[in-house]
Amino acid sequence: MLQQHFIEDISKAYDFEGKSIVLGGAMFNNAPINNLQIKIPLKTINRHGLISGATGTGKTKSLQVFTEQLSLAGVPSVVMDIKGDLSGLAQPGQSNKHIVFRNNAIGLKYQPQGFPVELLSLLGKNGTQMRATISEFGPILLSKMLDLNNTQSGILAVLFKYSDDHNLPLINIEDLKDFLKYVLNEGKESVKKEYGYLSSASINTIIRKIIALEQQGANHFFGEPSFDVNDFLHVNKNKEGRVSVMRLMDMQDKPSLFSTFMLCLLTEIYSTLPEVGDLEKPKLVFFIDEAHLIFKNASTALLDQIEVIIKLIRSKGVGIYFITQNPSDIPEDVLGQLGLKIQHALRAFTAKDRKQIKQLAQNFPESSYYNISSLLTELGLGEAFITGLNEKGIPTPLVHTLMRPPLSRMDVLSQKEIKECLDNSILYSKYNQDLNSESASEILKENIKEAQQKNHENERLQQEMKKAGQKRKKTTTKKEESFFEEMSKNTMVRQVGRTIFRELTRGLLGVLGIKK
Repeated sequence: MLQQHFIEDISKAYDFEGKSIVLGGAMFNNAPINNLQIKIPLKTINRHGLISGATGTGKTKSLQVFTEQLSLAGVPSVVMDIKGDLSGLAQPGQSNKHIVFRNNAIGLKYQPQGFPVELLSLLGKNGTQMRATISEFGPILLSKMLDLNNTQSGILAVLFKYSDDHNLPLINIEDLKDFLKYVLNEGKESVKKEYGYLSSASINTIIRKIIALEQQGANHFFGEPSFDVNDFLHVNKNKEGRVSVMRLMDMQDKPSLFSTFMLCLLTEIYSTLPEVGDLEKPKLVFFIDEAHLIFKNASTALLDQIEVIIKLIRSKGVGIYFITQNPSDIPEDVLGQLGLKIQHALRAFTAKDRKQIKQLAQNFPESSYYNISSLLTELGLGEAFITGLNEKGIPTPLVHTLMRPPLSRMDVLSQKEIKECLDNSILYSKYNQDLNSESASEILKENIKEAQQKNHENERLQQEMKKAGQKRKKTTTKKEESFFEEMSKNTMVRQVGRTIFRELTRGLLGVLGIKK
């Protein structure tokens, strides 16, 4: 009788009028209920979500299933591939007994296929190069990336204003370093005249932090051509949404660059896309794997910025999904904004783990069919608790779900297949080229060169004027000396001189009362 009530409740809760995607089938007493499918309405997917679970519980495959179903529904997506195991989306999968069992239990047919995939890369390795210019990044995000204090952030903002006012485009890291060195030296008085005194010590600190960022590979990321986020919004001729797989396997040890890049990308999407409100299906869905890398060691300002973006970007028709091992990796203010939760098994090895799982169980809707805190540690591979939002935005009942298997390959692409994917890319030739636009570095070097030439010319003129003056003085002195020499040779002149001198001497002695 209880099972019948469960079937009726779940059938009613997950029976939607609008378009939806199927993530799996409902389970009761650890057994799947045939053809009782768990669906998610497309119109609520822009309300964001979370996929979490311990290592090896199947959360990456759930992410793969999610992106596949979105693609089939004509929704493009962007996937952060930190571990390198999502490139297989481009190739069809292969059936086996486990796949046959799952599909039969859920009431689905297995039709393996590959999906339209664009491989992207921050550092230009095995993917379309993604770049942004320093100017596009702006002083606020750059300050967050460099972890500057308020004084240093204020100075950086002033210097960006100076570069804008003087038409000094900041394209790459080299531009920024040369610009800051210019401000410390040749341009110091110019900046002081326009904006007041700026601390040289603070500017030197900013330069040191930029060098540290450069060592994380930022010099590969900053540059031209900058990536246009509208290129994410692609649907092919078969009306399948493209999956943009960002290959970030070399970014795990660069949390600062990775986290700020993600925030920059989301900010760019928010500022570029128009307001659309609630659509029948989202325009784009963003999946951030290993999300703890974003929040780990993030500054308060960065966390506040992420929270703001999460709240606002929904109105642009964009959904954001975090994939991580434990929901506690996500700040509570962000976690409270998430509508869909796919929770795989958690491990309880310590008393602290068990306490944390009990607290986590309280974040799910109450259920009369499951002991949530107990079942969280007993979920099998490819099983998950799911709760989402119905078409009215009301949370759906929590349901133990057998996740459907991916239709694409559950493995990575070979190097040959990656090359084929890049050869067929519509973006690779557009972005994998280096543009050498005139920027701040070249302009400043030219200005400094001109200033040095001008100084040299001024010094040369001053030296020539000095030499000319000395020559005139020498000539005048020589003429004066020649005149007196000539006069001294005249006998009459010498006699008159002696007479005058004698009379003057006598007069002077007489005044003093001295007798000669």
